[in-house]
Amino acid sequence: MLKNKKLGFIGGGNMAKALIKGLASFIEPKNIFVSEPSKSKRDALHAEYKIKVTADNSELTKNCDIIILAVKPQILKDVLAEIRSLVKGDKLIVSVAAGVSISIMDEELRGDTNNKFSIVRTMPNTPALVQEGVTAIASGEHVSKEDVEIAHRIFEVVGLTVNVEEDHMDAVTGLSGSGPAYIFMLLEALSDAGVKMGLSRNIANTLTIQTVLGAAKLARESGKHPGELKDMVTSPAGTTIAGLHALEEGGLRTTMMNAVEAATLRSRELGQIALNKKGPVRGDK
Repeated sequence: MLKNKKLGFIGGGNMAKALIKGLASFIEPKNIFVSEPSKSKRDALHAEYKIKVTADNSELTKNCDIIILAVKPQILKDVLAEIRSLVKGDKLIVSVAAGVSISIMDEELRGDTNNKFSIVRTMPNTPALVQEGVTAIASGEHVSKEDVEIAHRIFEVVGLTVNVEEDHMDAVTGLSGSGPAYIFMLLEALSDAGVKMGLSRNIANTLTIQTVLGAAKLARESGKHPGELKDMVTSPAGTTIAGLHALEEGGLRTTMMNAVEAATLRSRELGQIALNKKGPVRGDK
């Protein structure tokens, strides 16, 4: 499916690098291109993976069958304008830009023409850097079944993939896109709690990280509802229920739900302003 395709990454940041690392195991380096303004990043990618690198987005677009837009939403408009005349109907466009809808990308590429484009929108997350990510994939109107399969194959090299309706993509951003940051804050808090109770920082970190990792793996592999798994740890009048009571009293559930909601709403806002519809963008997540 991908073996004879030429893949081009516009943007050579962490997500592109994670994908290239996985794809390089079964795609020849000569068929992977990266366009990146930073010479040091270009040189590092070429040295490590022997792929083709350039600073010219137009050159990459001409040479590739699949264009992966691995850029921040605030520069997406400029990138699309630059490659607009070179994107033909047989090229697959895959975006990882948060908050920017397929219809907006289609509009920017189409300009005054009636051209139709195959556009797939994705939302991966940072655990992709260690091949434990999850990527939500939404497809545009003119995307074929094979194109969707290709998108899944690309992102499966860095973790799990799921199909979603595009209307749900902002919620995906608020949950799994921003979610790692919530977990990192939780890790920090748990480690601090261990130190407060007398543990060394090293021991507290080790216990915290492995506890969260093990709990996540148990949840994934058991197939049980999180509430059921929670009850397995909770004895009547025991230590765990005392801790859970403190978490409920502190409003942990509500706070986490509010965090996802806030991030979701911010993603929607980004979709409106990313292409200078309303003003400057403060960030991509």
